[in-house]
Amino acid sequence: MKTKKNITLIGMPAVGKTTVGNLLAQKINFDFLDSDDLIQSKEQKTLSQIILEKGLDRFLQIEETHIVGIACKNHVIATGGSVVYSQKAMAHLSKESTIIYLSVDLDILLTRLWDITSRGVAISPEKSIEDLYKERTPLYDTYCDIKIDCNSMTAEQVVEKAMNCLS
Repeated sequence: MKTKKNITLIGMPAVGKTTVGNLLAQKINFDFLDSDDLIQSKEQKTLSQIILEKGLDRFLQIEETHIVGIACKNHVIATGGSVVYSQKAMAHLSKESTIIYLSVDLDILLTRLWDITSRGVAISPEKSIEDLYKERTPLYDTYCDIKIDCNSMTAEQVVEKAMNCLS
């Protein structure tokens, strides 16, 4: 398998980064790391609590700090959807990882992502999911090494596609 030390999954919330990441890690004998879980563990708060208590800008700083602190190899890393707001975090991940963008169309995303508050989605109160999609999609395209269209695929099919792209 031709890959850097790690594989990092990026994409909008609810596209399946954690599910696919777990399955992919098992298939290729890598460990799995979910950056949202890492942040919640280090901060001892849920993502939504951090955003509510500290605000969006401070949350993004906290996320960046934890992402640039990741030092591992042979891991599949599932990131939070907002990681692409930080050039520093993405530069760190790109140096150590092959970046795979899990992409879905907006209409599919809208059926999956209905509870942005409890999920801890990094979004300004005045923005919609559509706004977030339009804002982040070009960033995901910019940072990825591989883009996988996940619209009509199961998690297992996405894993197979990822493995084919990496080999």
